[in-house]
Amino acid sequence: MPGSLEGTLRLLRAEGPEDAERADDPGFGVYVHWPFCAAKCPYCDFNSHVRRDTDQLRYAAALARELDYMAALAPGRTVRSVFFGGGTPSLMEPVVVETVLDAIARNWPVADDVEVTLEANPTSVEADRFAGYRTAGVNRVSLGIQALNDTDLRFLGRLHTRAEALGALKLARSVFDRISFDLIYARPGQTPQAWRRELEEACGYAADHLSLYQLTIEPDTPFAALHARGRLIVPDDDSARDLYDVTLEVTGQHGLPAYEISNHARPGEACRHNLVYWRGGEWAAVGPGAHGRLDILGERTALSTIKAPETWLAAVEAGGQGITERLVLSEAEVADEFLVMGLRLADGIDPHRYESLSGRRLKDARISDLVGYGLIERLDSGCLRATPSGFAVLNAVVADLAA
Repeated sequence: MPGSLEGTLRLLRAEGPEDAERADDPGFGVYVHWPFCAAKCPYCDFNSHVRRDTDQLRYAAALARELDYMAALAPGRTVRSVFFGGGTPSLMEPVVVETVLDAIARNWPVADDVEVTLEANPTSVEADRFAGYRTAGVNRVSLGIQALNDTDLRFLGRLHTRAEALGALKLARSVFDRISFDLIYARPGQTPQAWRRELEEACGYAADHLSLYQLTIEPDTPFAALHARGRLIVPDDDSARDLYDVTLEVTGQHGLPAYEISNHARPGEACRHNLVYWRGGEWAAVGPGAHGRLDILGERTALSTIKAPETWLAAVEAGGQGITERLVLSEAEVADEFLVMGLRLADGIDPHRYESLSGRRLKDARISDLVGYGLIERLDSGCLRATPSGFAVLNAVVADLAA
């Protein structure tokens, strides 16, 4: 395997389109799920597991083998983006990242300007690995900071402190071309004034991208149990809307407007991989509990892998893949996904593409009603997008449009 960033990127270079952000060409990406965490956060419902003794080389070999299988299902695509998610991918040794990127380059041509993102927790031990990830081929990092004060970090179950978060952010800036970090708002007792102060500070640290998520109570999490017993009270809908309005205002003032409900970026710095999802592109997904969408023999197919890491590993070692569900989506399902994902974006959805996917037009009367209610708006481009009020009831908006 190559021993330098340049060597690895030589493997990752191939002829490919330069414009990875065109709405009419959503592109192809690869998602890699690393399911292991040092601790389970009480709000998290992702497929993550605490393990102390993980044979990382075995998992690296299994990820590479499952990539071989996915490439046989979707040959000839040009990879525009790779995303290492989790779990906590920054628990991976850099050699795992290098092995996976080598497997991707072996199976598909890769665009010259490929975006390779790795999610990281900002503990000092993991931050020390940043240089190794960069050498392996990562060129964008997303830090799970979540809050900028130690009290709320403890409440959220995070293992890092404010000081460690800021230290990791400073190090990330020195190592990677592009960085992002996450914050969670609508925390118990959080006021618009307090959130404004925290967000003003965050925008001062943000180089090009911020992900700002409203705290939600997910089923079967420790927070859900506390909430059910009345021991955890989050802001009500009106208060959460006030916090969202502050989010849009402050990020807009700092040149980081929302390009998606929860994501904010300077021009040209949107996460290309997530745009593949939101614009209805294809992505191969490998690792325990990964979910992908591939067009296989002309049919849009949803693929899911086994969630339990050890069971997934055994399946891949025995048969080359750990797929537990393979579902061909109907025209209506594909079109509904396009609406749900596309309406999250500031540039909205093209009604003509919806018609080509579903075989029917969106009804003008329903569009007019939703525009009248202030839930969607028509853009000069002819696209439709949700308004901030529409974001709050997006599922209802989608159901109304698709009816």
